Amino acid sequence: MTDQISRPGLISRPGKIIAIHLSYASRADQRGRRPAHPSYFFKVASSVAASGGTIERPAGTELLAFEGEIALVIGEPARHVALEDAWSHVAHVTAANDLGLYDLRANDKGSNVRSKGGDGYTPLGPDLIDARTIDPHGIRVRTWVNGELRQDDTSEGLIFPLAQFVADLSQHFTLETGDVILTGTPAGSSVIVPGDVVEVEVDAPDAPGAPTSGRLVTTVTQGDVPFDAALGSLPAVDDLQRSEAWGVPAPEPVEGSGTTPADPSTGSGSGSSGSESGSARSLSPALRAKLEKAPTAGLSAQLRKRGHHHCFIDGVSANLPGTKIVGTARTLRFVPFREDLFKTHGGGFNAQKRLFDAVGEGEVIVIEARGDATTGTLGDILALRARSRGAAGVVTDGGVRDFEEVARIGLPVFSQGAHPSVLGRKHVPWAVDETIACGGAAVQPGDIIVGDGDGVIVIPPALAEEVADAALAQEDEDAWIAEQVSAGHPVDGLFPMNAEWRAKYEAQTVAEPVEAQEPAES
Repeated sequence: MTDQISRPGLISRPGKIIAIHLSYASRADQRGRRPAHPSYFFKVASSVAASGGTIERPAGTELLAFEGEIALVIGEPARHVALEDAWSHVAHVTAANDLGLYDLRANDKGSNVRSKGGDGYTPLGPDLIDARTIDPHGIRVRTWVNGELRQDDTSEGLIFPLAQFVADLSQHFTLETGDVILTGTPAGSSVIVPGDVVEVEVDAPDAPGAPTSGRLVTTVTQGDVPFDAALGSLPAVDDLQRSEAWGVPAPEPVEGSGTTPADPSTGSGSGSSGSESGSARSLSPALRAKLEKAPTAGLSAQLRKRGHHHCFIDGVSANLPGTKIVGTARTLRFVPFREDLFKTHGGGFNAQKRLFDAVGEGEVIVIEARGDATTGTLGDILALRARSRGAAGVVTDGGVRDFEEVARIGLPVFSQGAHPSVLGRKHVPWAVDETIACGGAAVQPGDIIVGDGDGVIVIPPALAEEVADAALAQEDEDAWIAEQVSAGHPVDGLFPMNAEWRAKYEAQTVAEPVEAQEPAES
């Protein structure tokens, strides 16, 4: 241990390092579960490291994740201390990075012995903040990856106050001088890859002098020594581990490489979740403008002329009268409820939450609920998340919970109407971004969704420009026909136009631009 960590109040090898499993409301909401009481695990003292060091991602693994945290350093020993006295037993506060390897997490069933016990997996420091000089409710923790801010929360966001950890643990054993409590990480934790530089800072911006731990810096390197299958279980990952490690739907690993690919939304391996997806980028501003102008009735007519007769999402209507939605589809599929399937797929950061947490600007979430309107497929919290991420709207052939609040949030939703039921009555959230059936229409990720007062249609991307142009041209014709009907002409031969009326229309539309250039008579 370097001198940077070996200073009064923080010894190089703490007798105990106690970490909290889940403590921030933002993280609990992301995971889809909120604990009633704190729960803990131990980290080995040999995992402590100083700022400026490196952390190795072992060979054959892909899911090394950072977790910026507030670390408490015990001063006066604590045993059976009351909640109101607990903070006085904290000598210092500093920054920590509770690094973990999700590839090994399942093997130890929550104890995290191997997933979080590696050499260097608990960097601390670099500086200490005197706990007596700060308000325990006003401590901030921030984390940067390659200079990009990824976590920003305060101790106010904790489900349990910091002092409760000290008092609770002291009921079970003596907290000794130099022991360290890692108090959990807020939302924003994600996967890091070799070459990434992680910085964590803890400070008290409202305290006199705004004391800070300074930035705790750790660089990720790649290990080259594989695990030996003859000695113990090998690294293994599944969809749950990937989603929880990334904090968003995880990209697929590069086949045969054993490494995590670059995040396609950012061009780096840092796992950003805020960038626009490929499907949203495929809808150009010009095409979006055309589709926003064209009515679904005209667009569907043009699709039918081209042989597409099953483009309608039937049975849905808008929660906001006059709503128009245009966007590329992100899909979510529910399967019928079954107890064992809901146990494995319904809780935690499930498919429904993953999609609402990752939808991009201008995208439309399309939900297959098998046309069952007797349960909600989204509510106000998910609607708020989709709205904050810039989603164009939601289309579901099921019901909507918190219907009036969802409308108040302003997210356009086309559904079969309101229903108070919670998830789990009829559905299990199963999969995202695969071909689904919604309201009788097949919908693929990236399909173009257009909805208005007449309903919602699905447009194959390859036809979108063509049908948009044709629909707008037809709108111009229909407007001209309406003028003739208003002038007293009968619809017979005019709607649709026969050869005589077509000639008049074309002659007038060709002549109008020339006439527009002539000066007005004085």
